[in-house]
Amino acid sequence: MLSNSTRRWLAGLGVAGAFVAASATPAVAAPASPQIYTFFPDTTVAVGSAGVVKSAFLYAEEPVTLRDLSIRYDYRTLAGKVTLTGENDSDDCTAPEAGVLVCREHFDVVVDPYFGGFPTNVKIAPTDAANLDDKGALKITVQTGDTDRATWTSQIRVGEGVDLAGGEPTELSVDIAKNNGNFSTPVTVSNVGETTAKGAVALFDHDWAITPTERWSNCYYLDDILIACEFSEEIAPGETHSATFQYAIRPDTYAPGTAYGYTQFITPGDFEDLIGAAKKAGIKTAKRGTGSKLTLGKATAARNRAAQTDVDPTNNFSELTVHVQGKRGADLEAIGAKLSGEKDAVVEALLGVRNNGPATLDRSRVGSDITFVDVTVPTGTTAIDVPWDCVPFQGDGTKFDDDAGKPGAAKYRCFTGPVLFAGETMETPFRFRIDKVVPNATGSVQINAECECDGGFKDDLNPANDLAKIVVNAAGGAGGGESDGGTLPITGSATGLIAGVGALLLVAGLGGYVVARRRKTRFVA
Repeated sequence: MLSNSTRRWLAGLGVAGAFVAASATPAVAAPASPQIYTFFPDTTVAVGSAGVVKSAFLYAEEPVTLRDLSIRYDYRTLAGKVTLTGENDSDDCTAPEAGVLVCREHFDVVVDPYFGGFPTNVKIAPTDAANLDDKGALKITVQTGDTDRATWTSQIRVGEGVDLAGGEPTELSVDIAKNNGNFSTPVTVSNVGETTAKGAVALFDHDWAITPTERWSNCYYLDDILIACEFSEEIAPGETHSATFQYAIRPDTYAPGTAYGYTQFITPGDFEDLIGAAKKAGIKTAKRGTGSKLTLGKATAARNRAAQTDVDPTNNFSELTVHVQGKRGADLEAIGAKLSGEKDAVVEALLGVRNNGPATLDRSRVGSDITFVDVTVPTGTTAIDVPWDCVPFQGDGTKFDDDAGKPGAAKYRCFTGPVLFAGETMETPFRFRIDKVVPNATGSVQINAECECDGGFKDDLNPANDLAKIVVNAAGGAGGGESDGGTLPITGSATGLIAGVGALLLVAGLGGYVVARRRKTRFVA
């Protein structure tokens, strides 16, 4: 089974994140607080094409607003072979010398640990002098004012253009009580271009509920999550090929409900670009299966040719919709705390919610919160350190980023994010200063709080445990849902790089899952 951290990581970052493991960090020229990371994907452009539009991706462990931001793109190793320009004529991008582009932002750029940050897009286009297999380095330098904040080096190469397309959508129903939830579905790809495709790679973005039952030797897996399959068959113009995949609905799937999956076909060259960041940032953790080889209808091996890139990635997807039948719910339980201390002492409480199961709650596809947690500060205390995903309660559940993590309020609304696995506890630290010692000073943690907004959980199996107390200096041990504090999660440059790269891999074409919040939260199995 997957470890808790691995499951959560994939649920937040998308399946391509399986190719990245904690290792190296991007070079940073000068210390900054908070740490800023940047990433730009390896890119193949088709000879004779109009080029492609890409963007640098920015990431930080905590929310930060970057002012006087500029990004320098150094592609001098390919000067004369490709050009980089701003996507639009109105972009403030200049070329101080051949093979260098500098783009300045007219507005402040907000880097959110939830979505990251995306500066001005740039267009990478081949020139008339470009030849197949031309390649060179692209060095990205992020600056605020005159200070270098982060760097990243990518590869640009010139390849051949093809056009792959995904198959028609598939929709079916599966009863979790029958046949162990097993089902099969076709995965189809067509060549709608004019050039023979030398192989194809299928990328999979499935909800947690959908898991493969086969372990093909040409497919990559992270434990029981299907990541990608490489196919070596040539696909001639006008041809359509398909393979049949075997899946099952996981036993902790919420039912009745609907699970979704997406398959995206890309070229082997685009796949190399996609996972190039993983090779720079760490090591591959996804492993090939040990079963037989899965084919796309015929076994004609692709001939050696220049790297290929898909010139129209908008038609590469096919959708799987599974209507899950049956009855399996979840019991969420509020986690409060019992604290003690003298006047002016600062005490920490780990507050949150536990999923007692039996079902995992997964809203990753739409990015809505599993539940809303309202924290009422105990009487006689002041909240002096508040997680950034908690805001002073405004009455309507809206998150105001300017107030995120703001201390001193009497009540807070906390946002949990889109995934909570059965059997796990999600806790986040509050620090309270005891201004006045009052026996049995009481606050509360209310989960499944009412909200006129998307998200939240309204079908709790046991609403009786949705409220827990926060008791300070209890008399006779009163209080509920105790928490005595604990270690905070491991953070730092390695985790920042993983999240940044994983998020960009999503943007590069996988779609589906949203980037999970980076928060001061710990999970307990």
